[in-house]
Amino acid sequence: MINDNGLIILLAFILDLILGDPHWQLHPVRLIGRLIEFLENIFRKTVIPLKISGIFLVLSVVLFTSGFSFVLVKSAYMVNYYLGMIVSVVTVYFAIAQRNLYDESIKIYSFLRKGDLESARKSLSMIVGRDTNKLSESEVIRASVETVAENGVDAVISPLFYAMIGGAPLAIVYRAINTMDSMVGYKNKRYMDFGWAAARLDDAVNYIPARLSAILIPLSSLIYGKDWLGSFKIVFRDGKKNPSPNSGIPEAAVAGALGIRLGGLNYYGGIPSNKPFIGDCGSELSIRHIKEANILMFISSILFILICIILSL
Repeated sequence: MINDNGLIILLAFILDLILGDPHWQLHPVRLIGRLIEFLENIFRKTVIPLKISGIFLVLSVVLFTSGFSFVLVKSAYMVNYYLGMIVSVVTVYFAIAQRNLYDESIKIYSFLRKGDLESARKSLSMIVGRDTNKLSESEVIRASVETVAENGVDAVISPLFYAMIGGAPLAIVYRAINTMDSMVGYKNKRYMDFGWAAARLDDAVNYIPARLSAILIPLSSLIYGKDWLGSFKIVFRDGKKNPSPNSGIPEAAVAGALGIRLGGLNYYGGIPSNKPFIGDCGSELSIRHIKEANILMFISSILFILICIILSL
């Protein structure tokens, strides 16, 4: 039989594919975001140095999230085994976002297909941190593919990885860490010191899942009929070029599989950021690459779940 964690991640993944990410005000990730905002306002009013305050923020969020989720799941199991399973499945479901990643990127694909570049830019601005108002069609496609590749790890493989090794509480703790990084982990004047701890912790927790993607995406490329050898090649050649220790790996794997080049000049709040190129200029970027990147990440997620189930037997 499959053990509880293997069954939980399978059911949570299926639930996410069916329902997607609900836009509820009481969504746990939104509540975590409000907690982060509340604590940031408190810690910034103290005389504690910003780097130390950032460490206190991380400790507070992680301790609160882990404690609350553990008590919730434990209490549910104490009432009834099946209630515990349901609470665990729903908790992991809230921690992943495969369907949401697909839906948001396909909106961009649809707008570009209609020739509506302005709407595509606006949709892209909802899922990336870079400036989008002046991007060309090719740059919108590149940003979309990069986001699908990176978030295929952050929003799917990583939370499932932690659900597998630590159950639902660890999955939601991972999501809290990732949310902190997305809110305060910026390298700008406001967050360089305060967000340092959140950014470093996010790098640490994504380290193993990102490297799993270096295997999963090429295998997915083989299944999908893409260039799996090229995917392996670009991962080992370009995976460490990105300033981030993790995001460059899935981006390189996808770039190699699709025969495209990612990276280049981006703007953040009007400030240029020139990232190294990843991949070769084999194919000109096309809107079909957005769909193909989604398919690769979906297959990668399925492969990871199958591996987890096999390990759970």
